[in-house]
Amino acid sequence: MSKSELNNNNTQQTEEVIALDDERRVKVLSPSMLVFKRFIRNKLAIVGTVFIVAMFIFSFIGGLISPYGEAEVFRHYEEMYKDYAAAKHNETYYFTEDANHKVPNPSVFNFKFVGAKTSGKTEFTVDEDKFTLEELGEKTYAIYSSTGDLVTVASTYFFDTAVEDFDVTLDFRFAAQKAIADKEESFTVGGNKYFVKTNEEENNIICNADSKELVFISDYIVNSAYNDIKLSFEEKSAIKEAIESGAETYEFDGNTFKIEKGMYETKIKGITKAYVNLSYASPSKEHWLGTDANGMDILTRLMYGGRVSLMIGFIVVIVETVLGVILGGISGYFGGVVDNIIMRIVDIFNCIPSTPLIIILGAMMDAMQIDPQIRMIYLMLILGFLGWPGVARLVRGQILSLREQEFMTATEATGISVSRRIFKHLVPNVIPQLIVICTMGLGGVILTESTLSFLGLGVKFPFASWGNIINAVSNVFVMTNYWFVWIPAGFCILITVLGFNFIGDGLRDAFDPKMKR
Repeated sequence: MSKSELNNNNTQQTEEVIALDDERRVKVLSPSMLVFKRFIRNKLAIVGTVFIVAMFIFSFIGGLISPYGEAEVFRHYEEMYKDYAAAKHNETYYFTEDANHKVPNPSVFNFKFVGAKTSGKTEFTVDEDKFTLEELGEKTYAIYSSTGDLVTVASTYFFDTAVEDFDVTLDFRFAAQKAIADKEESFTVGGNKYFVKTNEEENNIICNADSKELVFISDYIVNSAYNDIKLSFEEKSAIKEAIESGAETYEFDGNTFKIEKGMYETKIKGITKAYVNLSYASPSKEHWLGTDANGMDILTRLMYGGRVSLMIGFIVVIVETVLGVILGGISGYFGGVVDNIIMRIVDIFNCIPSTPLIIILGAMMDAMQIDPQIRMIYLMLILGFLGWPGVARLVRGQILSLREQEFMTATEATGISVSRRIFKHLVPNVIPQLIVICTMGLGGVILTESTLSFLGLGVKFPFASWGNIINAVSNVFVMTNYWFVWIPAGFCILITVLGFNFIGDGLRDAFDPKMKR
C-alpha cells in the first residue's frame, strides 16, 4: 500500500463517528458503580457478606420453616428414683415405758445407765433411788428398782407392730426379749400365749396362737418416706438383708429399689416414671443440636435468637444514626454557641459509664417485672440513646469541612432553606462515612446485647437471643458436658460480628481507596 493510501485510511478513521452503544467507546463508571467494583474486589468483604446473608437466611427464613416453636417445650417419660424408705442400724438404747412404768428424770437416767453398762457395773443411782441392771441378751437389759419391781427394758432392738391396735407393753417386751435370749419358742403374757419364730434374715417375729404375725423385732430402724407407704415384715427383712450384703439394689414384689448409703442412714429409693422436660438431650434426628435445660430445641432457639440479636443491632444503629445525624448536622452547620452546647452534651454522654448504667437499668427492670417484649424495646432505646455521640462527632467534623465549599455558597445564593442545606446537600456527602461506621458498629451492638443477655440483664425468657442462649456456659457442668448447648450460639455471634467487621473494612476501602495500602 502506498503512502497516500495509508494517509487516506488514517483520515477516514479519524473522522469516523463512534456510536454511543459501540463497544469501542471508553466506559465511564458512575461513582456508586466504582465503589461497588472496589468492594467486590475485596475478598474479605465478600466473605463477610456471605456470612451476613447466611445469618439472615438462617434467622429469618429458618424460623419460618422450622417445625418447632420458639418456646416449645419437649417432654418425655423418664424413670426416676423417688424416696421410698430410710433405714439405719441402731446403736442407741431406748427405754420401754407404759402407763404403769415411767422412767424418772429420763436424761439423767439414760446417762447413769450408759455409765454403769460401759464400766461393767450392775447398779446406778438416780435421785437417790437405786436401780439394778440385768442383761437379758445381746444389747438388751432389764432395769429393776430397789424394791425389785421392773422399771423398764433398755434395748437397741425395735418392736414394729403389724396390727395397729396391738399394744407393746413393758411386760410383753420383757417376756419377748427374755424368751429370745433364752431361745425359747413361746412365752405367756396376761394369760395369752405368744410364739417366737426366726426368719431367714435372723429377725425375730412374734406370733399369736393363730400364727398371725404381731411384732417384728430388729435392730434396724426402717421407716417409710411417706405415710401412705406401708412396709411389711418381709419387706423390712429384705431391706435389712440388702443393706448388710452391700447390695446397691434389691427387688421386692416385682419392683426394683435403689440403696444409697449415707453417713447417718441408708436411703431406699423406688423407681417411678415421671413426665419431665427433655433437658440436655444429645443431638438426634428430631433435634439436630439437642435441647437446652428447659427442653427446647436449640437449633430453633438459635434461629429465633438470631432474629432478636440482628433486629436489636439494626434498630440501635438506626436510633444512634438518626440522633447523631440531626445533632451533628445542626452543630456542624451553625457552629458557634450552638456547636459548643451540642458538643458539651456529647462530652457529658461520653463521660457516662454506659456499662454500669445499663446494668443498673436492667436490674431496675427486673425489680419492676417489666414484660419481656417491652423490656426489649427499652433495651434498644437505651443502647441507641447512649451510642449517638460518636455518630454526631463524625457528622459534625465532616460538615465543618463541607460547609465552606463552593456548592454551599451556591445554595445560600439561591435562597435554599437551612434545613434543606443541611439534610439535602450536606448530610448526603457524609453518607459514605456513615455507612462504614454504622456497619462496623452493628457488630459492637450485637456483642453488647449478647453480654447483657449473658448476664441476665438483656433479653428475657421466653424470647431467645444468642446472648441468653450462651448463658448456659455459666454452669461449669453444662459447659464441660453439654458443648452443643452453648458452642453453636457462640459460633453464630462470632460469624456475625466478623461478617459486619469485614463488610465495614471493605466499604471503608471502597469509599476511600487511598486508605488501602
